[in-house]
Parts: sequence; C-alpha cells; structure tokens
Amino acid sequence: MAMKFFEKIKEFVADLRRVFRRPVAERPAAEIALPSGSGEQRESPSQNASTFAEASADKLANQSAGPKGQGDMLPKAGNIGSGAIGAGTACPYCQSKDFVKRGVRKKKKETVQLFLCRSCRRTFTQFPAKGKSYSLPAIIDAVSYYNIGFSFGQVSKVLKEKSGVEIQPSTVYDWYEQYKPMCAYARMRPFAVKEYSPYEVIETATLAHRQLYRFRFHRAKAKLIIKETYRHFHLKPMAEFLELVPAECPHQYFSEGLRASEAPLFFSKKDMIVRSKENYATKMAAFVLPSSPDNKQRHETLQKFMIANDSVTVATEVPIYLKREDLAHMQTQLGFEIYRPAAEVARSCSMSQGLAAPKKREYVQITDENELPKLITGHIDFVQIRNGSIHILDYKPNAEKERPIEQLTLYALALSRLTGLRLFEFKCAWFDEKHYFEFFPLHVVYKKKKGNRKKINTKEGVYTINEKMEKVEELKTIEV
Repeated sequence: MAMKFFEKIKEFVADLRRVFRRPVAERPAAEIALPSGSGEQRESPSQNASTFAEASADKLANQSAGPKGQGDMLPKAGNIGSGAIGAGTACPYCQSKDFVKRGVRKKKKETVQLFLCRSCRRTFTQFPAKGKSYSLPAIIDAVSYYNIGFSFGQVSKVLKEKSGVEIQPSTVYDWYEQYKPMCAYARMRPFAVKEYSPYEVIETATLAHRQLYRFRFHRAKAKLIIKETYRHFHLKPMAEFLELVPAECPHQYFSEGLRASEAPLFFSKKDMIVRSKENYATKMAAFVLPSSPDNKQRHETLQKFMIANDSVTVATEVPIYLKREDLAHMQTQLGFEIYRPAAEVARSCSMSQGLAAPKKREYVQITDENELPKLITGHIDFVQIRNGSIHILDYKPNAEKERPIEQLTLYALALSRLTGLRLFEFKCAWFDEKHYFEFFPLHVVYKKKKGNRKKINTKEGVYTINEKMEKVEELKTIEV
C-alpha cells in the first residue's frame, strides 16, 4: 500500500511538471481557467500547484523560525540576525522588506545564507555575484589587491596565504575584467605602479581615539590627481596634511574633546540648498556592502574598497579637531554665523537663579567666546579630490531621512583650518546605496546680505532656496 501511495505522488508531481513546462497557449482551457456554469467551482491544476507551493513555503519558513513554544509566528520583517543584510536591502523581485531566513545553500567554496520573501514567496541571497564558485568578499579582495599594484600571480599567492583557498591567476584576471567598470582607478594604475610598490602605495595607521579607527591615505592617487590637472594644483596642502597625520596627529585631543556629531552648535539652514545627485559612491556601496560580515563593519568594508578601487578617494577615517580659538576667529574675522539652542543658553545663565529654561525651540547667535566648545573632534569617513574641490563624504544608512548638516559643516571648518585652504574649496555630502545629497558648507555659515533669489537652476533641475532657519525642507528638485 505504501509503495502505491508514493507512486501516485510521483505521478502527480510529474503531471504538474509537464503542465508548467508547456506554454500557456498550449494548455487546455481547463488547466488555465475555472470551468464556467458550474454550481461548485473546482480549482485548476495550476491553482492546486500554487496553493501547494505556498503551503510548502509556509512550512519551511515556520521550521526556520524555531520549534513551538519559542514563538509559532514568523520572525518580524527584516529580523535576520547577525551577519544580516543591511536595513536598506529589499527583495530583488518585489522590493519588499518583509523577509526571513530560509536555510543555506552549500556551494563549492562557501555556504550562502538564503532568505524567503514573505510577500512574493521567492528565495534570494544577499550577494549580487551570482553563479560564482567563490564568495563576493574573495572577489573584492582579489580586485583590490590587483589595483594596489600586485600582479595576477601575486594576488593568487596573497589570497592563498590569507584564506587558504587556491585561486588561479586566470580566474583573478576574469574577475578584474568583469568588475572593471566599478574600478575607475584602473586608468591610473599603470602610472602608480611606476612610482610606488604595492606595500607603499597606501599608508595606514590605527588610531586609538576612544575606539579604534583605521586611517588610510592613498599616496599615489593623491599625487596623480594633483598633477593631472591645473584645477588641483592649489589643493596640494591637503595631500601634505594627510601625509603627516600618522606622525603629527595630537592623539590626546581625541580623549578630551566633544564629538562633532554631538557638539551643541547650530547653523542656520536659511538661503542654502541641498542637491540630490547621482554619484558613483552609491553604486559602489550597493555592490560592496552585501559582502560585509555584519552591520558594524559596513563602514570598514566600503572604505577598503573605495580607497583601493575608485579614482578620487584619497583618504578614509581622517582625524580632525577644532579649537575654541579657531571658532572665535571664524566668527570675528570671517563673519561666520554660529548658533546655540536658546534653552541651553538660558539654562547655563540662569542655573544659579533657579529660572526655568524656555521650552520653545529657538536659537541664538553666539557672541561670547566662552560659550563656544573648548574642543571638537571627529573622523571623516571619506575625503575625495575631484572637479577642483575637496569633497567630504559620510556614509549614512537611510540617508534620505538624515540631515547631518552640522556634523559635516564642522568637518569642513576643521579641515579648512588644518590645511589652510579656504572653505570655498570644500563640498560636503552624505550617501547610502540609493541616495547622494550634497551642499556647500560656506553657504551654511556665511550669509550674503544681498540677493532675493528663491530658485536655483542646476544640472539635476530647479531647487527652491531654503527659507527656514531650523531645517532643510526639500532634498529633491521641484522641476526637472
């Protein structure tokens, strides 16, 4: 009896396979639509198969959620544990963020985590490099080592010593040719290898500033960028500053000063715009971040790739500091406007008198030097040199919801003070895998007395000039 039962199941499965392999136009009408004119509607074989597939998917998902007693429901959307995809990742088929773990797939060289989308019931992985025997981190390491200056044969030996996996030089060459569009540094590599060995091209230093930061400076890239065009000649002080960071960084400042992201300073957002642009940084982030082992190492993973493979990033995790005397000079001599929340000022002034601080969120311009923070410190994620300017970039997950205007402006003020370059030479931006937002820090701290323009035309479209002091209202164009 048991044998007959299993034979019937096999016949049923074989019939289903034959049905789905045929085009819809060749199937009988009974297999495609419900029969008309019948009092009791019968499900077609295709509907039975769909129901069977959904039930199987639910069963597998419930098994991955754990045994009964620990919660019979599926895990919450995106609750995929450590080593998981980032918060901005979605199902590649339906763009839903409602997904859970669904077992693993064992490949020749690695084991890949599978995920089940609870909206479309399809399975996907977090790695964009499909059909590869080796993992995406191994591919990225191979391409990065080659761009640093190693030959394909040397890259193969380095990877074998690092991971114990033997990869043929021809395989490394194929990877490099496939992902060459993501590596703009390829056009600079032939010139860089003539001046620096692979062990000298990137200078690194570990900075123990409350936590460990990995400073990296690409010597060859900075030298070639500055020599490449006359627009970058005046930016040579930036390369000189970065060269001296490991030797002359005042490490004691970073255990005393306030972090730039926490400094109690405010800048007026009036008469400025934030441009939403297309930038290669978003494409690189979307390609590289799935290879990060966990969310805590996302910055490190992206920094290692961009410093080795793009053509404009010259340094990462750059330490900066800004003293009270520097801020006072910018106020009195350069006319920069710096504010503090009125509640904090009232609280500090009336603490001894016992008066309540105002609850309304207002800001007052700082006029007394003693109201300025004694020391502000920070670390810049990315420093780029391109198009005649220095670009300060900060990676922010869910960038569209962030407004790090104060933090990035303080970075630009500090870097301007440390290098001696005008604030006019700097641009600031924050980005993630999908969005890139850019602004001029000079427009934040210095307000022109004349001019009543309300719109600005750019390559992306028309922006409205922000009229509110407290926040930037629009990040996208109103006209294209």
